[in-house]
Amino acid sequence: MTAKLSKLNQSVEKVLQIIEIMAHERQPMRLQDVAAGCGMPASTVLRMLNTLLVYGYVNQDPHSLRYSLSLKFAQIGSRVCEQVSLRDIVHPLLAELSRECREASCLAIEEDMEVVYTDVVDGPDSMLKIMQRIGKRAPMHSTGIGKLLLLNYSEEQLDEYIAAKGLPALTPNTLVTKQALAAKLEEIRGQGYALDDEECELGARCVAAPVRDYTGRIVAGISISGPISRMTMEHIREVAPVVTGTAAQISKALAYDAM
Repeated sequence: MTAKLSKLNQSVEKVLQIIEIMAHERQPMRLQDVAAGCGMPASTVLRMLNTLLVYGYVNQDPHSLRYSLSLKFAQIGSRVCEQVSLRDIVHPLLAELSRECREASCLAIEEDMEVVYTDVVDGPDSMLKIMQRIGKRAPMHSTGIGKLLLLNYSEEQLDEYIAAKGLPALTPNTLVTKQALAAKLEEIRGQGYALDDEECELGARCVAAPVRDYTGRIVAGISISGPISRMTMEHIREVAPVVTGTAAQISKALAYDAM
């Protein structure tokens, strides 16, 4: 690790530190405040800010002389987003998750108020082929990933979802009232992951964790699924940290900052 750190370019490191300090502020900053936030001499920070100014990455108010990041970062971010494939980022981590948990894993997103599975890694048996496949759609209220995606909804949007899709009972365990669903969503918000406890398919359970983008919004979810004979509640408590940890890795790759 020390050898790797010795190869870092300290000037680049300082510029990135300045950018991150300024990105976390909601208003333009004085030179002294940027320097204090970075723990660098004002003279050093000034040279770097001037360079960023010349290349269009920083603006300076001519009256207050305060500095702010320019929209050039947004332009670059937009181009990066066009190059990023969520599935390409997630697939190797899904494969590792399946190996570690010895269960099937999947990635899903929301489309038209439904869960759509966009990647699937088989488990040790063929159960997944019955439950999930790439392109398959499922109700949001009865799936682990679907309930995570419903965390994005306001109460008004939740009412619109129920009016549009209903809360059909797929099994005796499915949540079929707004009150029950809303209470479950609050529980999920607190624990950081969601379960499908035979709510979509009898005989199967899954544990799902949210994937967030740089805005903090839940844009997808990952889950592991298996038969209730293996996916006992005790086993779910053991693997839930693994699933949430993998989701956190993916979110970090999408520039989510949990701080």
